[in-house]
Amino acid sequence: MNINKDPELKTFFQELRKQDEHLLIPPFPEVEKKSRFIWWIPAGIAATLLFGAFFLTGEKSEEPAPEVLIITLEEGPNQELQFQIQETNEMDIWESPTTSLLTEY
Repeated sequence: MNINKDPELKTFFQELRKQDEHLLIPPFPEVEKKSRFIWWIPAGIAATLLFGAFFLTGEKSEEPAPEVLIITLEEGPNQELQFQIQETNEMDIWESPTTSLLTEY
């Protein structure tokens, strides 16, 4: 429906516009701008930098390599089972428990 075709609607809205012209609109209260300097952000950044510098620049001591115990069960003379215990600092001599399956069968 078009307002231009209906004269009653047109007059109704014109009257509403006239009433609106006489309305008193109260002023909107202005917001006070407070200059806040958020001090905790730079303090947090400074604390993080000091914390990182303290812990990251410390001398790193090398820890000794852990000793490794290798316990193997081997068949000795007269089909006796014997435990062999070896101590080492490296895992180079370790064999998988299933390696014997590849060599024996």
